[in-house]
Amino acid sequence: MSSIPQNKDELINAIIFVSGRLLDDYRSIPDELSRTIAIEGNVKGTAISVCDTLAYLIGWGKLILKWYSLQSQGQSVDFPETGYKWNQLGLLAQSFQKDYKNWDYLSLQSEFTATTQDILLLLASLDNHALYGVAWYEKWTLGRMIQFNTSSPMKNVRIKVRRFKKINGIK
Repeated sequence: MSSIPQNKDELINAIIFVSGRLLDDYRSIPDELSRTIAIEGNVKGTAISVCDTLAYLIGWGKLILKWYSLQSQGQSVDFPETGYKWNQLGLLAQSFQKDYKNWDYLSLQSEFTATTQDILLLLASLDNHALYGVAWYEKWTLGRMIQFNTSSPMKNVRIKVRRFKKINGIK
């Protein structure tokens, strides 16, 4: 399998694989370390917590679902999100962290799981042509837009979370 999913099955498998591994990593981190600011942030020169990484992934997952819902109803989508431009993704990430700052660690893990499941249900409802056969946003297919905002950031977050675990002596 290519590192970049090329079809529906590869995208589903990539999301299932990386989200499962990432959840295993999250579950191995004690709650008392979940708010420690020690992971490289999405804005240059910033640091975030393990909980913030979950908020980031949940936020992007929910945006994908919102984009699809709006477009499927014939409504316009304000990409990437109302009030943000594509060159402001770090600020958007910080808004996700703000949205979930009062959520406890276990609830964030549950919400990440639920959001990932919702995305997988969406994928299951679509055929390969809908995902990879037509441009969905500018030149990008829906499959690529989903990959850009699920499996790819999950892989990047997992690298950061595993580095955090290693520094903190967590197996």
